[in-house]
Amino acid sequence: MISRNELLRLNLQLFAKEGPGGEKTEPATEKKLTDARKEGQVAKSRELGQALALLGFFVVLKIWIGSIGHNLLTGFRANYGLMKEITTLVGGQISIKDFTRLLNANIIRMALIVAPVFAAAVLIAVVSDVWQVKWQPTSKPLRPKFSKINPISGFKRIFSKDKLVELVKSLAKILILGYMAYSTIKDEFGILFSLYDLELIDAVKTVGNVAINLGLKISAVYIVIGFIDYGYQKWKFAEDMKMTKQEVKDEWKNAEGDPAIKGRQRQRMMEASRRRMMQAVPSADVVITNPTHFAVAIKYDVTVFDAPYVLAKGEDFLAARIKDRAAEAGVTIVENKPLARMLYYNVDLGSPIPPELYQTVAEILAAIYNARAV
Repeated sequence: MISRNELLRLNLQLFAKEGPGGEKTEPATEKKLTDARKEGQVAKSRELGQALALLGFFVVLKIWIGSIGHNLLTGFRANYGLMKEITTLVGGQISIKDFTRLLNANIIRMALIVAPVFAAAVLIAVVSDVWQVKWQPTSKPLRPKFSKINPISGFKRIFSKDKLVELVKSLAKILILGYMAYSTIKDEFGILFSLYDLELIDAVKTVGNVAINLGLKISAVYIVIGFIDYGYQKWKFAEDMKMTKQEVKDEWKNAEGDPAIKGRQRQRMMEASRRRMMQAVPSADVVITNPTHFAVAIKYDVTVFDAPYVLAKGEDFLAARIKDRAAEAGVTIVENKPLARMLYYNVDLGSPIPPELYQTVAEILAAIYNARAV
């Protein structure tokens, strides 16, 4: 009979997570981050961009407000004088053509007056985006996707955890910025109530200063919110990009190749190299042996190197094969333990021997050449 503890343990297994490699615990690889960026997935805070653009708007507006007021007043006087002149010329009435011309001129004038303010806001927003995600434009996020128009996927997105976080952020932003606006206007109630006693120009300046100061305070608080959101977006992006151990292994296999396949390829390459090496042994001048552990085939050919070079070398079983092959081909085999060991460990296959071994090898080759000449 199953005990209560065993039954509880078995039931808890139903809630167990995936086995090894199933949990996303590994930081995203550089390749995954690059692929995500190409798809338009980056850690970016819209709040920060909007906050910086808003702050830039009010800063430039505060600097430019005097010029804007002067230009507006000058334009009003010019329009009023021009309208009086036009209506006098046509008998007290203005034609559609003249009115259209006057309206177009005023639209252009207004656009030129406010252009620096809005241009500064747009420029700051663009710089903010480039600072957050660097410059790498992509059109992939604009391409149509079925998942975006799928009602089921849309319903899931509406009630997702991300949307809940966005809702909380929006409510917190409204409460904080609303309180800032209320506290600022409350401090200016006395000035606003005295507007009836001021001239029109002074009243407009007063309202403008209050509005700009309020905008600067709200922008400053908004920037703090934006930086907090930027940190959250970077953390969330890093969490979303995490990979399972199996995904990291699969990506490494795709990038570097399957280790088993690469191992077999290296093995085939080594076997082909050994075959070529064994085929070259009969052309060697001498084989230096240990005598049992090492065998190094040496050849001297001035058309290849100025010094003798290693034609083949091997250890243990391969050394025995080199000696057998050399014996079959009639190549002289010389036993010299220190020389064989030094050549095996210090000279690469197909490389000339070092100068410190010239004399020893030259004596061996001279003895062989003399023996052949006899």
